[in-house]
Amino acid sequence: MKDIPLEQAINGATMPLETLEQEIQRLSRLSPLEYDQVRKAEAERLGILLSTLDTEVKKRRRSQTTVHDDKALFPRVEPWHDPVDPAALLDDIQGVLRTYIICNTEIAVTATLWIAFTWFIEFVQVAPIAMITAPEKRCGKSQLLDLIGKLASRPLLASGISPAAIYRVIEAYSPTLLIDEADSFMKDNEDARGIINSGHTRASANIIRLVGENHEPKQFSTWGAKAISGIGKQADTLMDRSVILELRRKLKHEKVDRLRHADLKQFEILKMRLSRFSEDAGPSIQDARPLIPESLNDRAQDNWEPLLAIADFAGGHWPERARQAALKISGMDTDPPSLSVELLQDIQAAFEERRWLKVKSADLIEALCEDDMKPWAIYNRGQRITPRQLANRLGEYKIHPKSVRLGMAVSKGYERDQFDDAFTRYIPSTDSPLLSATTLQHASNVQPERVTDEADREKLPHPQNHDATRKPTLDKACNV
Repeated sequence: MKDIPLEQAINGATMPLETLEQEIQRLSRLSPLEYDQVRKAEAERLGILLSTLDTEVKKRRRSQTTVHDDKALFPRVEPWHDPVDPAALLDDIQGVLRTYIICNTEIAVTATLWIAFTWFIEFVQVAPIAMITAPEKRCGKSQLLDLIGKLASRPLLASGISPAAIYRVIEAYSPTLLIDEADSFMKDNEDARGIINSGHTRASANIIRLVGENHEPKQFSTWGAKAISGIGKQADTLMDRSVILELRRKLKHEKVDRLRHADLKQFEILKMRLSRFSEDAGPSIQDARPLIPESLNDRAQDNWEPLLAIADFAGGHWPERARQAALKISGMDTDPPSLSVELLQDIQAAFEERRWLKVKSADLIEALCEDDMKPWAIYNRGQRITPRQLANRLGEYKIHPKSVRLGMAVSKGYERDQFDDAFTRYIPSTDSPLLSATTLQHASNVQPERVTDEADREKLPHPQNHDATRKPTLDKACNV
């Protein structure tokens, strides 16, 4: 039998509003005959009046105004007849990925977990975007997106989709949205980016639009799994909410099978096993609180939480491999620092090299301008940065010039301890441990260590995490 969440068991028929909404959505997708067969029993089970249930289901059906019928778009996937071994299932999905896609192990692991995540969308609180990218064309981006579509839950390919279509499709069908060629239409489409960004967390996954002749405000859901494919880097806000699946062009000696020649039966069987996996493990994934490497930034920790929860439940080598992938893909900020952060880094270097405890503004500027490769010597229209410009930049971090005594002279300048907070918050530490999380495995799903792909594995230490509560980071991107 399907496990019953503890809260639902305690409250009996009283279900959380979120779960009730999901039930109404499910019932609205039934045919009239199917709904008529279950409506009385469902109303009694949900603890609501039959007339109320009928009204809400009709409202949902009216909102489903997209072109095709739900069942035609998303044929029902029957769950596998027996309980599945989650680790073996993930191994098989990864094997299929490597058969058709040229990618490294970390990308294959991440794509595998993301595919599984689409089947748990009703049980998680964060929906990371699968951002498929490559520096050039012909790197397999569309092929990977196509393969994800063959295995994900309720896939819907929507290249060139308009902003309005995004939220209407999500509201009507709750699909896994697959957006190709994003570089050609999304880069300057702020409305589309804003809608997709809003669906990153369940709590924020709603937008308000005016509809009808009377322009009445209506709330639309933007919650759901989304995979986006495009050349190069997308907007920072999208990348920040994504797990990055970066591909490369294959070498002459590298061979993969053509996806268009694949036996479709293998995908159907994998989807049936995924359906059974989500049916059996959904409540456990919902309650999971996986330990996450602390070296990931806060947004990356959010992105990886559902993927690590699935990996921990699967057991075997998946918890370790998932964290290796998280560290490899999201463990380092590869973007260049902002100009203000670069200034902080150069000031920190000047203090350390000269062992200053305090410094005049003029002397600090002199030190900053020694390196011709740095921007400070030409910051002021080809001239050196001025004390006022320096003060304005540092003022962003609440660092202001003060009177400092050096010998017998008193001048405007800075003391070293004024910078401590900014250095700690905004300059990445070089000595933080790679992994500060102990792998937890679901007790009933711990599998013997598998030996497939041993050559790809790396052994990383798992020191005990003494503070699993994540701390907010006061950075410019914290609440974007």
